[in-house]
Amino acid sequence: MMALRRVLSLGACLAALGWSATARAEEAAADEAPNTVSGVVITARSADGSQRSVADNGALGARSLLDTPYSVTVVTADDIEKRQATSIGQVFINDPAVFSSAPSATVNWWGTQIRGLGVRNYYVDNVPLLLYWGGDFPLEGVESVQALKGLTGFMYGFGAPGGVIAYRTKRPTAEPLLSTEVGYRTDTVLRGHVDASDRVGPEGRLGYRVNLAAEKGDAYNGAGVNRLVGSLAVDYEISPTLRWRASLTSETSNLKNEPFVFYWSSYRDAKLPRVTYDYDNLIVDGSYYKADTLALATGLTWAFAEGWSADLTYGYTRKKHRSNKMFADLLNAAGDYQGHVYNFAETDENNFTQLMVTGAFATGPIRHEIVVGAAYQNAAADFGANSYWGDDFTGNIHRPQPFRNTRPIDYSTDGWPSDERQGAVFVSDTLHLGERWQAILGLRQTRYALADLDGDPTKASAYKTTATTPTVAVIYKPADYASIYASYAESLEGGSRVGDRYANAGEILKATVSKQYELGFKHQHEALSLTAALFRIERVANVDQQVGGDLFLRQDGLTRYDGLEFSAAYRVTEALRLGAGALFLDPRLKDVSDDQRALEGNIPNGAARRQYVFNAEYAVPAIEGLSLHGVVRYSGDMPTTDQNVLFLPARTVVNVGFRYDTEIAGRGVTFTGNLNNLLNEKYWDLTNIGEGVNGSLSVKVRW
Repeated sequence: MMALRRVLSLGACLAALGWSATARAEEAAADEAPNTVSGVVITARSADGSQRSVADNGALGARSLLDTPYSVTVVTADDIEKRQATSIGQVFINDPAVFSSAPSATVNWWGTQIRGLGVRNYYVDNVPLLLYWGGDFPLEGVESVQALKGLTGFMYGFGAPGGVIAYRTKRPTAEPLLSTEVGYRTDTVLRGHVDASDRVGPEGRLGYRVNLAAEKGDAYNGAGVNRLVGSLAVDYEISPTLRWRASLTSETSNLKNEPFVFYWSSYRDAKLPRVTYDYDNLIVDGSYYKADTLALATGLTWAFAEGWSADLTYGYTRKKHRSNKMFADLLNAAGDYQGHVYNFAETDENNFTQLMVTGAFATGPIRHEIVVGAAYQNAAADFGANSYWGDDFTGNIHRPQPFRNTRPIDYSTDGWPSDERQGAVFVSDTLHLGERWQAILGLRQTRYALADLDGDPTKASAYKTTATTPTVAVIYKPADYASIYASYAESLEGGSRVGDRYANAGEILKATVSKQYELGFKHQHEALSLTAALFRIERVANVDQQVGGDLFLRQDGLTRYDGLEFSAAYRVTEALRLGAGALFLDPRLKDVSDDQRALEGNIPNGAARRQYVFNAEYAVPAIEGLSLHGVVRYSGDMPTTDQNVLFLPARTVVNVGFRYDTEIAGRGVTFTGNLNNLLNEKYWDLTNIGEGVNGSLSVKVRW
C-alpha cells in the first residue's frame, strides 16, 4: 500500500504538470612473468548517443566512436539529468552489456559488471581512482561517463579485463552559465544543485566552472542519505599554443541504515526465500558507511608545431572509508540468515603522472597519427589495524532485527598497508591506408611492483613483474558512416587483496595477463544507429574454495566469456526514437585443478546469460517542450556461486519519466520526473535485495 500511495502521489504530480503544460500551450497558441591466458572478444556499443561523437581512449588518444576499434558507450550529463540517475546501474540502464547489482541508495559493493566481468578500473579525467570496498563517484560535476568494454591494458595500463568506467568532469563554458536545481526523491530525500560558469580576465582567457550540491533525507529503502559535493574546473589560455587546465571534485557521504549486503555461499535450500521489500526488516539501526572522495587533475597542453601537441597530466585521487556496515549470509528458503558486522577503515590514494605526445605526418601515400607517452602511478592503501568481521547476530528477513552494535570501533589505518607502483611507456601508430582502410599498432610496456610493507616473511605479499601489452587493429570503412574492425589486445591485471570474509584474508593474489581479439561493426547514418558483434574473453579465475569448513579465495583455472552483443536506435519520426539492445553470453569456468573438477564448465557466479533492453523517447507534438522517455530492461537468471547450485531468477524492470522545458518570467525552466521500477518488480540481486518502486521530481532554473 505504501508503494501504491507513492505511485499515485507521483502520478498526481505528473498529471498536474501535464495539465499546466497543456494550459501554457493553449495560451501560447492564442497569443554522453604473470599467469597468461588467451581469448577472443568482439563487442558493440549501446544505442545511446551518436557513433560520430568523440571518446577519449587513453593512450590511443581522442577519436570518434566510428574510428575506435573497441566497444565504447558514452552517457552525457544531459541524459543523466533527464533520467535523474544516481548509480552506475541507472547511468547505463540502456546498455545491455553494463550491469550493476547495486540498487540506488546503497553502497556499490563490487556490484558493477561489463559483459559479466567485474569492473575494478575507474578514472576521473584520465586519473585512476580506487573505488575498492564500495562507492560510486558523484555525478553532479560530471559532463559524461564512459564505459570502455573489454581489455584496456594498452590504453590505460594494468586493470581487470571487464573494462573501464571513466568520468569526465564539467568544463568551463564559452558563455556565462548559472543554473539552480531543487529536487525530491522518495521517501523524503531533498537535494539542491548549483552550476555556474564564466570566462574572466583579458579576452576571457580564464574560465571556471563550479558545481555545488547537497542531498539529505531517507530513501525509498530506509537508508539515510547525507551527501555534500563540490567541484571546480578551470582553464587558462597562457598563449595561443599553451593551455593550462585543472579540476577538483570532493564528496563527503554518510549512508546510514542501508539494507544488508547478502551472500549466498552458505545457502542450503534449492528454493529461494520469498522476496520482501519490507526494508525495515533488512537493516540494523545505527549502521553506516562513511566515505570521503577527492579527485584532483591538472595539466598543460602545448601545440608546439602544426599537427603536433604535447600533454602533461598530474593527478591525485583519494578515498577514505569508515564502515559500520552489516552483511548477512542467507541460509534457507524460510529467510533465515547469519548476520555480520564489518568494521574497517581504509585510505586509498593514487598519484599519477603522464606525458603524451600526439602528431601526424605522411610517408608517401600513408598518413600516420602517432601517440607516444610515458606514465607513472603509485597506488597506496592503508587498511584498518583493527578491522572486524564477526558472526554477531542471526535473524529472518521477514522479521525486524533488534541487534545493535555496541562494541568500540577503531578507525586507525595502520594494519595492512600496500604500495603498488607501475611505470609504463607506450606508443601507437594509426596508419591511414587510403580513404577506406586504417591500421593501428600499439605497444605498452609496464613494470609493476607490489612492495612488502607488512614485514611478515611468512606471507608472499611482495612481487614484481614486467608485461608488454600490445594492441593491433584494422578498420575498414565501406562508407564514411560505417566501419568494420578487428583488433587484438592484452592487459596486465594487478594483484588484489583478499577480503575479510575469507579465511585467507589479507593475502595478495598475483598479477595476471589476459588477451583478447575483437571484431565488430558500427553504423551511424541518418535515422539509424547500429552495432553488432561476437566475443570471447578469457582470464585467470578467482574461485571460492571450501577447505575444512573455511572459505578461501584462490586463483584456479580461467573464465571464458563467449557471446553476441548488438544495439540499435532508429528515429521513426522527428518526435519518436526507438532503441533496442541485447547481450547473449555463454560464460564458463575452464581448466580448473583436479580438486575443483566439479566446477569445470560451470557459469561464473553473478554472470547473467541474457540481457535485453528496449527504450523510447517521444516529444509530445501537442505540448511544445514536453518529452517522455522509458526503458524496459530484462536481466536473465544468474548463478549465486561458481558451484551453480542456486540461480537467481530473471526479472524485468520498467522505468519511465518526463521532461518539460518552458519559460517562466523570462527564465528557462525544466521540470523533470522519473519513476524507477514502475511495476514494483520484486527480485533478488546478487548482492542486494532489489530496488523497489521509487521516484524523483526536480525543477531547474537557468538564470
